[in-house]
Amino acid sequence: MLLHGWGASGELMMPIAKSLKGYRFIVPDFYGFGNSRHPDYPLNLSDYAYGVVDILKKEEINRAIFICHSFGGRVGIYLSKETPELVEKLVLCNSAGILPRKSIKYYIKLWIYRIRKKLGLDVSKCGSKEYRELNSVMKKTFVNVVNFDQSDSLRYIDCPTLIVWGKRDKTTPIYMAKKLNKNIANSQLVVFDRAGHFSYADELGKFIFVVKRFLEG
Repeated sequence: MLLHGWGASGELMMPIAKSLKGYRFIVPDFYGFGNSRHPDYPLNLSDYAYGVVDILKKEEINRAIFICHSFGGRVGIYLSKETPELVEKLVLCNSAGILPRKSIKYYIKLWIYRIRKKLGLDVSKCGSKEYRELNSVMKKTFVNVVNFDQSDSLRYIDCPTLIVWGKRDKTTPIYMAKKLNKNIANSQLVVFDRAGHFSYADELGKFIFVVKRFLEG
């Protein structure tokens, strides 16, 4: 199963499906993205994860390999901990799931937001561009998801795990990859020096090569 990142859709994962021969792929769109509608109430990570479980049940699949990018990695980590019987192997590509280190710039923006809100001033331009473009319900979903730290979940993952990263990734920096590798017992890390956050697309040939070797043992 291929799980895409936040703000994307399953379509962006299709080059992987087309390049990895001999496997059957399910490539869903998460709620609120692609062709999948977001409900009229906020969601949390478990809603997304069990949405994937529902797909597997519908397809009568008892165990699967998960190849996950960014936000999809959050779902993969959640499933590996909460429903380990479903996860045969896990590939985390530039995965989210670990709260980022807070910079001085972050605290300045937070301070400005709180002051403007307290004074009754417009705060519609506060927050990331990604956040501002969401409707009110999805903004709450976004907050629920990005503030959920999965660091404590990593030690419960015991399936074979491949971690693939772009060294130039600024969205999920390389220190996150190292933390995943350190805390997931049965894991290995591969870093592409010239790739960014979409390392599977930046280095598709290399990505397919290392994933194929991983899946074949």
